[in-house]
Amino acid sequence: MSILVDNDTKLVVAGLTGREGTFHGLNNKNYGTDLVAGVTPGKGGQDVEGTPIFDTMHAAVGETGANTAMVFVPPPFAADSILEAADAGIDLIVAITEGIPVHDMLSVYTHLKRGSTRLVGPNCPGILSPGKANVGIIPAHFFKEGNVGLVSRSGTLTYQIGNEIAQSGFGNSSIGGIGGDPVGGTSFIDAISLFEADPETELIVMCGEIGGDEEERTADYIAENVSKPVIAYIAGFTAPPGKTMGHAGAIVSGSKGTAAAKAEALEAKGVRVGRNPTEVAEIAVEAIGSKA
Repeated sequence: MSILVDNDTKLVVAGLTGREGTFHGLNNKNYGTDLVAGVTPGKGGQDVEGTPIFDTMHAAVGETGANTAMVFVPPPFAADSILEAADAGIDLIVAITEGIPVHDMLSVYTHLKRGSTRLVGPNCPGILSPGKANVGIIPAHFFKEGNVGLVSRSGTLTYQIGNEIAQSGFGNSSIGGIGGDPVGGTSFIDAISLFEADPETELIVMCGEIGGDEEERTADYIAENVSKPVIAYIAGFTAPPGKTMGHAGAIVSGSKGTAAAKAEALEAKGVRVGRNPTEVAEIAVEAIGSKA
């Protein structure tokens, strides 16, 4: 099995006619994802290498039965695109767009909480279920099917840790990049709860970073609700306070949100924390081997 995307995923891409949307949308299609439609206002009736383009998300969903949307829309318009997809009945929205205004995302977050649509992102690399579907910008050729679930706030660290695990001969059930913006959709707790319920996932790896308190809250959740082993990495042990590091949400204020504080909170709840991506992969391989 897998989480969030699989062989039943029917993908519509908002912004498929743009440069990035075309490149990654077709990459997803070439991987085997069922790309059924694109949406670009004013370009309805056109196609991108055989994939039909619609003017609205409602039309795309009505004609193709799309159940998953990927958003490659410029920041000023991305929030409206997310809301349109939810209103059209999309089950899962993966927002790749970086730089969506925080105020816009607060409105989106509040609206989606009233319904059943799940949002991953924004400012995220997407979701990959090896051998089944890729929705996003994750370089899928690095990975193979397996029993390690990986969730991360960072895109590139997702690739590095996942690839090191793959190089050791193990695969992934699913890989999820949840993004590093201050206001996002799917959280660590959301993703880990899905991995806990997935019979194929035997080990969970989470990659956090400085800023906020999500990792600390996740540590409490793991202790109370998760039976599977969880291994973590926190990016930013040497990050200076008061400076945004990469992601808009990766900023330390005072003594809160530091990598050391997050690692301490996780370790206090029984989660082993690697101090670099290679060590995380080594711990993961050791844990998998002990279960074999």
